[in-house]
Amino acid sequence: MTNNKPQMSKLVIFSLLGGDLNQGFPIVTAQLWHNNQLFKITGSLPAIPELSELYRRWKLLYEAIHQRLGNNQRIKVHSQDITNISVNDFDEVCRQLQTHINAWLKSESFQNIERQLRTLLSRDDEIRVIFETNIALLHRLPWHLWDFFEDYPKAELALSNHEYASPQVVQESTTDRVKILAIFGNNFGIDIDKDRSWLQSLTDTQTTFLVQPTRKELDEQLWNQNWDILFFAGHSASIADGEIGEIYINQSESLTIFQFKNALKTAITHGLKLAIFNSCDGIGLARNLADLNIPQMIVMREGVSDLVAQEFLKNFLVAFTGNKPFYLAVREARERLQGLENNFPCASWLPVICQNPTTVPTTWQELRGGLGDTEIRNEVSTQSTISLAKTKSTIATRKGRLWTVLLSTAIVTLSTIGLRYLGVFEKAELQTFDQMLLLRPKEDLDPRLLVVEVTEKDIQSRQETTTGVKSISDSTLAQLLNKLQKYQPRVIGLDIYRDFADPPNESKPIQLSTELSKENVVVVCKGRDRKHDPQGVKPPLEVPVERQGFTDAIQDPDGIVRRQIMMMAQEPSSVCTTPYSLSLQLAARYLSYENIQPDLNEDYVQFGSKVFKRLKPGRSGGYQQRVDLGGFQILVNYRNVDYQRVSLADVLSDKVNYTFFKNKVVLIGVTANTISDTWSTPYSAAQQPYQEIPGIFIQAQMVSQILSAVLDKRPILGVLPFWCDILWIWGWSSVSGLIVWRVRHSLLNKGCAMFAIVIILYGACAIALWGVPFGSIILLKQGVWLPFIPSAFAVLASGVVVLFVQRSQKFPTSSEVSMQNPAKLDETR
Repeated sequence: MTNNKPQMSKLVIFSLLGGDLNQGFPIVTAQLWHNNQLFKITGSLPAIPELSELYRRWKLLYEAIHQRLGNNQRIKVHSQDITNISVNDFDEVCRQLQTHINAWLKSESFQNIERQLRTLLSRDDEIRVIFETNIALLHRLPWHLWDFFEDYPKAELALSNHEYASPQVVQESTTDRVKILAIFGNNFGIDIDKDRSWLQSLTDTQTTFLVQPTRKELDEQLWNQNWDILFFAGHSASIADGEIGEIYINQSESLTIFQFKNALKTAITHGLKLAIFNSCDGIGLARNLADLNIPQMIVMREGVSDLVAQEFLKNFLVAFTGNKPFYLAVREARERLQGLENNFPCASWLPVICQNPTTVPTTWQELRGGLGDTEIRNEVSTQSTISLAKTKSTIATRKGRLWTVLLSTAIVTLSTIGLRYLGVFEKAELQTFDQMLLLRPKEDLDPRLLVVEVTEKDIQSRQETTTGVKSISDSTLAQLLNKLQKYQPRVIGLDIYRDFADPPNESKPIQLSTELSKENVVVVCKGRDRKHDPQGVKPPLEVPVERQGFTDAIQDPDGIVRRQIMMMAQEPSSVCTTPYSLSLQLAARYLSYENIQPDLNEDYVQFGSKVFKRLKPGRSGGYQQRVDLGGFQILVNYRNVDYQRVSLADVLSDKVNYTFFKNKVVLIGVTANTISDTWSTPYSAAQQPYQEIPGIFIQAQMVSQILSAVLDKRPILGVLPFWCDILWIWGWSSVSGLIVWRVRHSLLNKGCAMFAIVIILYGACAIALWGVPFGSIILLKQGVWLPFIPSAFAVLASGVVVLFVQRSQKFPTSSEVSMQNPAKLDETR
């Protein structure tokens, strides 16, 4: 018994991804569908930049030689002044173009694809070969010159964009006649009557002719009628490097596809299956129409002569209406044009199919409504579409949903940045900064610092009140400095304001002025502040400005000191004129003994290889409100340990070993609880009860931070540039959105995923802030204050938004896509 059922064609789709002719294509996939089976093969193609130049020269020669031969063109050619050419020159360029294409497709990285395809295909197979790419130049290349098509006589080429979906057909023609809308546009200088005569000669058709219609007339026909075939003859062009197609519908009007896309989309949903543009340079038309998911088209790659266009239409209609499959009818009609190439070089290169890979090419019988053939086509269509959907639906669904997720996370990120800019997160960011510092591992004492504290007991026991101020007298201070100098410290910092003096007492053997004149003594003053301290505090008269340092401190809105000022320009009328802080003065003098000199700049302070960068004025890190970031400010990297300290009484009574002081920075300050020089630090809240610390210990922290960074490579705390903050927040927002999208099952699982992301985020921010050695690995050379609170907000907001979008649109998670019915997925794209 003979099986009269026609053999189903095989479909091969080549996808050229992520590259171009200059860079090559690192990923090329070939997918073969047949009998509900899918074979997928991967490879790559190397760069071949000379191919684009070769095509450009071919095009110029093609236009020039046709112009010289006087062939009627359906558009005007642009030869760009190429002269003195011959047909032999053009033939040589054609040969080179064919040689380069075949050499490229025979490259070793592509051979895996070709070898496996040849084992799966036979010479007698009917094969539809589709090249997917979004690059207009690749659509223009004569792929049919590939030796593959010579070896498989029933294979024909088609082109496609990367992105497509199945056309949503809601209404089809129910007549037994093929309904054709034939548009005859601007015919200046060309003859399109032959096109009309060939269409009129068809039987079983109902053809409507629109001759040089207006835009309104064309639009109404597409909206109000159901069409099987759309035909155009006249002038057309591809503009914007082939990205836009344009047809000239009458003597004065031209239309791009976008200008009547609504009407075209309606025609497609009403059953339009085939568009034929028998006009010049139709690649732009094809690319634009493909975006509307039309099933298939025939266009001309380049300018086409009248006779070539007429002969192709005649031969195609004869073959197609004679029951030949669509692809074979196009190949036969195209190859028959070779007989015209004495007068019309490269005529057989021009016609090309543009195919929506989700559809099966129509037949003439199907267009006429033939039942038997329709059943066959339905079977073929169902099998091929399901196979195709298994991969294409998954890819398109994933891509579409991925873009939805990324867009949602981008919106959340922008909203988060806006809220942060308004200062919504500032208080929480500062508190989180404190918490992360508190969680750091314990550090060792800084052996280079020692604090001599004037306690309440020292003041009470000596009953010293000088000029109405409860402090130590000049004589006591002179005695202390004299004693300390014997212990050979490198530098002494006097953190006691001395803008007053005791009455002269020549009987005292040790004078304060003498001790303050020593080169290793640095004293303090305070700059004038119009708002908080309109007078300031003067330094002692005996000390030159080179040994003065200011002690101005800055509190954040919550009263905590997190920043130190290293340098600051004083007001012209200020009694304190030094531009350097006490901490910078002491550290610089100590480091000079190590042969390390400072490089001071308005944007950075550098000791050796260690650079301290200032917080930028305005907004910096977690500081988004208009806090005072003037002067050269840095974050204080507090040590979570106390400092070596001795009391004034112990020093004066020689109860301290002199080695405590040798080669150290010695700070002298008052810690008596009756003196209101106490400040809050990030560690204050951790004390029970809440405890502020004396200013002398804040100064010790600031000096220690500089010395430890330079000599011990202890991290300096810094912030990211504004754009890095945005990328950081957007990155975590995207991670959250993508994970919530991919996590399956219950809301609990998605909630746990978001919670886990926040925990990981907190750990990353804490480690980045610490910047400390972990085991034998140095994690960071500099501590970075990363935006945890805004990032955590973005993580939770992105997760909630993606969850909401998932539920409102009812789209599946990435892991669920493969479990869905592919045909149903295709219906929702």
